[in-house]
Formats: sequence, C-alpha cells, structure tokens
Amino acid sequence: MRHVYECPLRWADLDLQGHVNNVVYVDYLQEARVDMLRTHAPEPRTEDLAEGVVVVRHEVSYRAPLHYLRASVKIESWVTEIRAASFTMAYEVFDDAPDEESGRTVYLRASTVLTPYVFATERPRRISPEEREALTRLLEPVERVRPVPLAPVERERANHYRLHVRFSDVDVYGHVNNVKYFEYFQEARIRLHARLLRDVEGLAHPTMVVAQTDVDYRVPIMFRPEPYDVWSRIVRVGERSMTVEAEICDGDVVLSRARVVMVFVEPVTGRAVAPDPAYRELLLSPSPTR
Repeated sequence: MRHVYECPLRWADLDLQGHVNNVVYVDYLQEARVDMLRTHAPEPRTEDLAEGVVVVRHEVSYRAPLHYLRASVKIESWVTEIRAASFTMAYEVFDDAPDEESGRTVYLRASTVLTPYVFATERPRRISPEEREALTRLLEPVERVRPVPLAPVERERANHYRLHVRFSDVDVYGHVNNVKYFEYFQEARIRLHARLLRDVEGLAHPTMVVAQTDVDYRVPIMFRPEPYDVWSRIVRVGERSMTVEAEICDGDVVLSRARVVMVFVEPVTGRAVAPDPAYRELLLSPSPTR
C-alpha cells in the first residue's frame, strides 16, 4: 500500500528561475512522511513513529522542474525496508499530467533512512512490534544496495563557510531540522561559486540546476551563538555537470556530509549544455581555501 499526500505549493517556495527550490522539496517530503506516519501509525501514541524519529540519510533525485502552476502537488510515499532499529521510505513527487512512460509527470524521486529516537536520552531505539506491523502495511520491499558513506572533504583544498544556526532552524527537541541541512549546504555552495568568480572579470555565472543530493546525518546540530564550519569542494567536472562535496563540522567532529551533482542548463529550454570553456577551466583549477 502507498500513501498519497496532497502537498500545497507556496509562492515563497520558488527560486530565481521560477522553479520550486531544491531545498523546499525536502520540506515537502517531510510533510508527506509525517502525514503518512500519523495516518498509519499504531494508536494511541502516533507521535512516537510520526515525530519521534531522526533522519539518517537522504537520497534525492530531481527529475523535472516544478513550477507554481497548481494549488498542490501529489507525493506518494511507502516503505521499502524495515530493520531492527531503522526503516527506509521511498517517495515520488508527481502530478497526473500524462506522459508516455508512466501516465504521470514525476518531479522528484527520493529515499530516506530513519531511526526511532528517544530524545530524552539522545539515543536511537528499536522498532516496536506495533510499529513494525504498521510499517509492514506500507512495505514494498526492494533489493537495495547499501550506500557507501560519503567521503571526507580535503579541507586544505576546500572553501570555508562559517555557518550560523538561527533559532527558527531548530525543532521542538532542540536539534536543527533535517531539511535545514540542505539549506546550509546550499548556502556554502553559493559562497564557493561566488569565491570562484570573485577575481574574474567578464565571466558570467552559468545557469545550473541540482540533479542529485545525498546527505548523511552523523551528529545532531544544536542551536548556539558560535558558528559551525562548512567545507565545500568541487570534486568532479564533467562535460555538462559537476559534483560538489561538503561537510559540516564542529572542530574535528563531522556532523554531516553531502554530495551534490549539478547540471549546466540552457535557461529557456532547460536542456543540459556545456558551460563556457573559460568557466569550466576555472572549475578545474584548485579549489579556493578559506
């Protein structure tokens, strides 16, 4: 069984290109996940499964741009794996406009690994028999290859960004919400590109879209006045795409890691294109530091 959530779109969700911003999609997934787990969780303590979980990993694949042309978009969610102390969910963001392949327009596909969590003791816990029964009703098992943990970033060749956590970023448990990590990595990525172009004249910034984002959550980020460190580095430049790896740290402690694949596109058609050769050469140069 799959759960379908009607997710309302907001005007503020759009980026400069008129598309729903890549970060906002993760907020949509969170809404769909909470709605699914509240609807299907065992009574009477539905919040234990709906809200008493933490995200371990997100894998998000962006398929097509979503414009603000409708009141809502549909999100289908289901469970693909149940383990002793974690479960994996899959999502598809779509609408019913037909296409030749599936009879729907798919904007995003994603998966999330979650673990039940006792926030009072800051420790994960096992899935209860009642929760397992509820999750099994939504289970469509798939053979999933275990993801390789994201690699450390070479800080001496990375760009440094000082991350200040806002009070509004934290949830009721005092942790930074999982969606905000995507926003933090986006901020650091924008600063990285700005630094690349800082001393270059006459070179326009190409139009890019995010194609894939993978995030590993390792240690909770907490609200505090002191900034955290984000290290970002371009690790691959292809003909029409590039890959940025980043990590959020508290000193030597790694809190989260991300890998983002970005595609260069023609602004009007949205088709993938090769960037200006001068810009590509700039990307291939050693990453700026600090």
